[in-house]
Amino acid sequence: MTERTATLESTLSALAAAKKYSALREVLITMNPSDIAYVFDELGEKLLPLLFRLLPKELAAESFVEMDSDLQELLIRGFSDSELKAVVNEMYIDDAVDLVEEMPANVVKRILQQADPDTRKLINEILKYPEDSAGSIMTTEYVDLRPDMTIREAEDHIRRTGIDKETINTCYVTDRSKRLIGAISIRTIILSDPDAYVRDKMESNVISVTTTQDKEEVALMISKYNFDAMPVVDKENRLVGIVTFDDAFEVITEEATEDIEKMAGMTPSEKPYLKTEVYRLWLNRIPWLLLLMISATFTGLIITNYEHALAAQVALMSFVPMLMGTGGNSGSQSSVTAIRNLSLNEIQFSDLLRVVWKEVRVSLFCGVTLAIAGFCKIMLVDRLILQNYSVTVPVALVVSITLVVVVLVAKVIGCVLPMVAAKVGFDPAVMASPIITTALDALTLLIYFRIATLILRI
Repeated sequence: MTERTATLESTLSALAAAKKYSALREVLITMNPSDIAYVFDELGEKLLPLLFRLLPKELAAESFVEMDSDLQELLIRGFSDSELKAVVNEMYIDDAVDLVEEMPANVVKRILQQADPDTRKLINEILKYPEDSAGSIMTTEYVDLRPDMTIREAEDHIRRTGIDKETINTCYVTDRSKRLIGAISIRTIILSDPDAYVRDKMESNVISVTTTQDKEEVALMISKYNFDAMPVVDKENRLVGIVTFDDAFEVITEEATEDIEKMAGMTPSEKPYLKTEVYRLWLNRIPWLLLLMISATFTGLIITNYEHALAAQVALMSFVPMLMGTGGNSGSQSSVTAIRNLSLNEIQFSDLLRVVWKEVRVSLFCGVTLAIAGFCKIMLVDRLILQNYSVTVPVALVVSITLVVVVLVAKVIGCVLPMVAAKVGFDPAVMASPIITTALDALTLLIYFRIATLILRI
């Protein structure tokens, strides 16, 4: 892919330098809109207006949608009113809404001025929905049919109106009040008797979502049912739009990226990494680093509190990094598993006891395995090979018992915290590696030194 892109870049640059515009156009019309957007981004600002104006109207609009917001803004500022009008009116409504949401206020004003009245009205209606709702990502461009149409009439209707719709794979059947009463696939229409009625061929048990439903939930439903699109209805079951598969995929990608950044202890970024300013990355990361650094001071306080124990058994200190690392890793495993299953709706808060019971059993297997391996390593490596005779059997026993307890506590906390966070309305991804690891470091030391004082009597 990289080699192909580099070849395209050099070819387009060479043709532009030689002013061979007809050849440039011939190359561009053979390319996919996503590839055009990528190559335009790599070529830079100077060639962008020229190359964009060489594209056919429909391909230009499709390529424009695939571009980053910075590139879109650059083009809009260079567009004449007629060029901007042509691009905006060629876009699907949901893409036009996305464009308006990402542009500065002065650019938005110009976009809305050039949009035709119907498009402008639809954009404003969709912008009224909450940011994370199904209504905010739906498109109003769908094919609707009447139940009393014949299949032949339905085919004629699709031919007349389908050219401007985002998808015709599934057509929705509504009554005269726009209430959703069924759905029928284009495959069913093509294979049915032309004289049959739509009402006899449609699927009446239609799965739909409401305009206020969370967009991530909608995206997961589309994935679960393998839909090309999901119908969106209002409170009275009137069909107001559809969420298409490409929009659902984008939502899932954005949410996954956001969860990964939160799990790494960062504020989510709205721009791609290479286009994010250094100061913005600093602002995204430093609050978490400061919080975690301050919270880690509790670890130092615990060590200070047990100085007498460490003085009596110096060998205990050498196993602290291993125990803290094991606790953090165990907690991270459980938290990531819980967060992922929560995001996929595979577990709910009502499953808390079942999840805890499963993690308890897993932790016992893991803890005992680690304890046996740790005991053997301590006695063979630390005592015999390294000849550290301060490492005695009681010390090895302390470390082994601590491993079992720490893994048990870590895995239970790791699965419980994300589920509780989700229950009270927080993003469970926040309860991932950094926070859990920091908390478990302190707990590990408390458990370790408490077990040591009991067994070693120090």
